[in-house]
Amino acid sequence: MSAVGMASSCSCLRPSVWLLKRGIQKASSFGLHMAARCAAKDYYEVLVLGGGAGGIAMTARMKRKVGAENVAVVEPSKTHYYQPLWTLVGGGAKQLETSARPTGSVMPAGVEWIQSQVTALDPDKNCVYVENGSKISYKYLIIALGISLHYEKIKGLPEGFHHPKIGSNYSVHTVEKTWKAVQDFKEGNAIFTFPNTPVKCAGAPQKIMYLSEAYWRKTGKRSKANIMFNTSLGVIFGVKKYADALLEIIKERDITVNYKRNLIEVRADKQEAVFENLDKPGVTEVHQYEMLHVTPPMGPPDVLVNSCVSDEVGWVDVDKETLQHKKYPNVFGIGDCTNLPTSKTAAAVAAQSGVLDRTISLVMKNQLPTKKYDGYTSCPLVTGYNKVILAEFDYNAQPLETFPLDQSKERVTMYHMKADMMPFLYWNALLKGYWGGPAPIRKLMHLGLK
Repeated sequence: MSAVGMASSCSCLRPSVWLLKRGIQKASSFGLHMAARCAAKDYYEVLVLGGGAGGIAMTARMKRKVGAENVAVVEPSKTHYYQPLWTLVGGGAKQLETSARPTGSVMPAGVEWIQSQVTALDPDKNCVYVENGSKISYKYLIIALGISLHYEKIKGLPEGFHHPKIGSNYSVHTVEKTWKAVQDFKEGNAIFTFPNTPVKCAGAPQKIMYLSEAYWRKTGKRSKANIMFNTSLGVIFGVKKYADALLEIIKERDITVNYKRNLIEVRADKQEAVFENLDKPGVTEVHQYEMLHVTPPMGPPDVLVNSCVSDEVGWVDVDKETLQHKKYPNVFGIGDCTNLPTSKTAAAVAAQSGVLDRTISLVMKNQLPTKKYDGYTSCPLVTGYNKVILAEFDYNAQPLETFPLDQSKERVTMYHMKADMMPFLYWNALLKGYWGGPAPIRKLMHLGLK
C-alpha cells in the first residue's frame, strides 16, 4: 500500500486528514449491508465483479453515485483478506486473523451482494452469467476479479505443502507454514523464489527473505544458513534507485542471488527444488533445501481467459490512463486483473480507484474522461523487523515519491507505516471509497517545500 505515514504530525496535511476523518465518520454511521444471496433482480445500473480491494472500493464509490439499490457485487468468498499483511504473518510479526474480516462487514451498506462465481461475460449484450446459470444485466460493468495463483504449474505442488520446511506467503492456506519453516530452520540452504509470470506485489518474494535472515541472525542461526534468491528476472527490482539500495543490503547480508532461475518442480519428500535456467533452455539445476519459500506462477482468472473483454493473454483490456475498456465504453477494469503496465499492488488499486471514479462519472454524463492514471504504484520493501524501503514509482519505472526525503533508505518510520498505519487506512478509507492514493498529500508536501 502507498505512503501516507505520520500524516497527523504534519500541519500541511491537516486539511486532507480532516476530510478523510469526516469520510470515515460518515461511513461508520451506515447500517449493515443486505445479506448475500442470489441476485434479487436481474438488472443493475452498476455491476461489480469481484469483492477484493478494487471491487469493494469501487462499490462504495458507485453507491454514493447511483444509490445502493442500483449497485450489485458478485463475490463468492465469505472472508475478505488484507493480503499485504501476509508478509509480516509469514515472518511471525503479525497474526493471520488480523488480516481477515467477514466479507459482509466490508460490503457497503445496502448494495446487493451476490455470493456466487462469475462464469461468463457477454459485453455485447451487457450481461454476465453466474454459477447457477442466472443472467445479470447491467448498464455499467466494473471488472475487479484479481489474479489467480497457479501452484499446480509447479510439479509436486500444491501437495508438497503437506511436508514441513516449505511455505508460501501468497495463500491463506500456506502463509503460516512459512513462519513454521523459518522457526524450524536448522542448517543448510534457504531458498526464496520468483516465478516467470506476472505476480502481485513483486517485492513480496524477497521481503520474506530479509525477515527470515533477520530472524536467524537474532536466534544465532545465521552462520548456518546459505540464503539464496532464485528469480526468473534479470534484475533484483524494476526501479534502479531501489534496486541499487537492495543490492547493497544483499551484499552486506551475504545473500546469493541467482538470476533467470525459474522453479519448475518441488520434491518435498526429498527436500529438493528443481529450477530451469531461462538463459539455457533445457538446462535444470537441483538444490537441496532446509527451507523453501515459493512464490507461485500467476495469471488472469479463468473466466477472463479467451473472453472478449480481455487481451490475448487474458487480462482485461483497458486504456492505461482512464481504465475504460478499449472496445466497450460501459465496461471498466481495476487492479490485478487488468493489463495496465504497472506493478500489481493495493497501492496501485487505491490510485486507480480515484481515477476510475472520475472516468465513470464523466461517461455517465456522456462526456470524455479527462483524469489520467500515471501508473502510480508502491511497494514497501520490508528489509527487517523494523526497516522498510518505501518504493513508489510510475509507468516509466521512475520514482514518484510522497515524502521529501530519500525513500531508498531503510527507515523505522516506514516500517510502522507498513505494519500499523496502512492496515487502518485500508479498512477505514480505501474500502469505503475515500482513499484514492497519496497524490494530494504529495502535492501538499512539495508545496510546503517551496
